Amino acid sequence: MPSPRRLRLVMLAAVLTVVLILFYSSGLDDSKKDTRSFQDFYHKTMDGMSKKGSTSPPSPQGQAVLDSKTGAKAGHIPADTDGDGDVDEDDRRASAGTKERLRQAEQKAKDLANEKSPLKPDPPSEVVGKGNSADGQVKKPAAGGAGTVGKAKDAPAKESKEEKEIDAELNAILKKAPVIIFSKSYCPYSKRAKGILLEKYAITPAPYVVELDEHPQGRQLQDRLKLKTERGTVPNVIINGVSIGGSDEIVELDNADKLVARIKGLAGKRVAVAERFSAGGGK
Repeated sequence: MPSPRRLRLVMLAAVLTVVLILFYSSGLDDSKKDTRSFQDFYHKTMDGMSKKGSTSPPSPQGQAVLDSKTGAKAGHIPADTDGDGDVDEDDRRASAGTKERLRQAEQKAKDLANEKSPLKPDPPSEVVGKGNSADGQVKKPAAGGAGTVGKAKDAPAKESKEEKEIDAELNAILKKAPVIIFSKSYCPYSKRAKGILLEKYAITPAPYVVELDEHPQGRQLQDRLKLKTERGTVPNVIINGVSIGGSDEIVELDNADKLVARIKGLAGKRVAVAERFSAGGGK
C-alpha cells in the first residue's frame, strides 16, 4: 500500500492537471471570441470605407425615394407628379394645371371678399374737413345681374358729376367769408343764431348767410353739409371750414363768454370780433 505522502503527491498532481486543462480550454474559447469580434469590426470598417469612397450618382428626378432604415418607398421626387418614375410631358401639364387651379381659386376668393366688403369711403374733404363719403363708387354687379349693368354704370357717373357741381358751389360759398351761416329764412333756430352773430357781435368781415330754402341747390347743399360735417339741420355755422354747431352751441358759447375766443381761435387774424353795446344791455 502506498504511503500517505505519496498519495498526497498523486492527488496534488491530479488537481493541477485538471486546473491546467480547464485554464487551457477557457483560453481557447476567449481567443475564438476575440477573433470573431475583430473580424466583424474589420469587415464593417472596410465596408464603410468602400461605401464612402465610391461616388454614386444622384437619384434622377421622379425616382422613388427609399427610407434608409426600412427600405420601403417614402415617396417620389416632387417633379414626378404622376409617380411613373420620370419627369415627362404629363408631369409638366399636371404641374401647369395645378398652378392654374390655384390661381383661379385665389382670384375667386378675392372676388368674394370684394363683394362682401363695404365700399371704401372717399378721403375727407379739405374744405369742411369732417366726414367722408362712399357715394359715387360703383358696386360690382352680382352674378347673373347682367340686365342691370347699363343702369349701374350710367347712374354713378351722373351722381358723380352732380356731386362735383355741389362741391364746387359749396367751395365757392365758403370762400365768401371766414364765417358762413347756413340758414333757412323761416327757421326760428336760424333766426336765434343770426341774432347773436349778426346783431350782438360785430364781426369783420361780416358773416355770409346762405338761406338754403331760397338757394336753387339748397337741398343738395344741405345733404352735402350733413355728409361732411355730420350735421344735417340748420343753422349750421362754419368758421374757416370747420362747423361749430347750430343754435344751441352758439347760445351756449355766448352764455359762457367763449364765443369770441372760439371764433378767433378758428379764424385767427382773418376776422375781428367785438361785442356791440346796445341801450338795453341785455343778452
